[in-house]
Amino acid sequence: MSHAPSPGFTATPFAGKTYGVTITGLTKQFGRSTVLHDINLEVKPGEIYCIMGPSGSGKTVLLKHIAGLERATRGEVRIGEYDAADPETRNQVHLALVFQAGALFNSLSVYDNLALYPREHRQCNEAGIRERVMNALSILSLEKAARKFPSELSGGMKKRVAIARALVMEPQILLYDEPTSELDPVMSATISEIIATLRQQTAVTSIVVSHDRDLALSIADRITIMMDGRIRATGVPADFKNPSDTAIANFLNPVIDLKNPRFKQLENSHE
Repeated sequence: MSHAPSPGFTATPFAGKTYGVTITGLTKQFGRSTVLHDINLEVKPGEIYCIMGPSGSGKTVLLKHIAGLERATRGEVRIGEYDAADPETRNQVHLALVFQAGALFNSLSVYDNLALYPREHRQCNEAGIRERVMNALSILSLEKAARKFPSELSGGMKKRVAIARALVMEPQILLYDEPTSELDPVMSATISEIIATLRQQTAVTSIVVSHDRDLALSIADRITIMMDGRIRATGVPADFKNPSDTAIANFLNPVIDLKNPRFKQLENSHE
């Protein structure tokens, strides 16, 4: 059976319509545990939307619902007019997820990591694949790393390669799961600059799950803070510079208190 290249893909990333995301009444249960409670939010087309919150607050589970990797117990997630949980939506919307750990294949070169998706889906011939791969590497200033293997890359370069691989999919929505984790402050700032620059150049919708306060306050159009599977607050970065909510202030600007350390409080809470 022959497979013709998909006409929806071109050599230029982000071709076509930009989509927003609407989440309505989203609740997710795993057994008896409820990890998302009636989540309602709207991401506008072309927006950089940052979702923050403590570990275990439900951020990544929410991101998986947007990516169509989880099905809601109740409520829905829509990408434009499409149901995110419907597999057919992937034929209408180009969506890419940048995993926290990069998820690169160690046995493949950087070039082949990027070429894997279009090859597997037979989207174009090798000349077209090369054009798309080298275009993505060029956007991230990674041309010289094309023949290297992941084991030869620094942590920052692996993050950039993971983003470049997402670009090869020509996304209209880019999802980032903790894109600056395990990076030093300078490389974290570099990744933040990349996310913002991609939006400026392409108008791609970017949804970023992150603990990185500097990233959120510097490049996000809007920020949602989640706690215990619920939305605690949503606003523009200026709203979170000096938050009046004590829990949010403690999350964004924690004070080290050696006289009453947090781990002692956590220890007591489980007795």
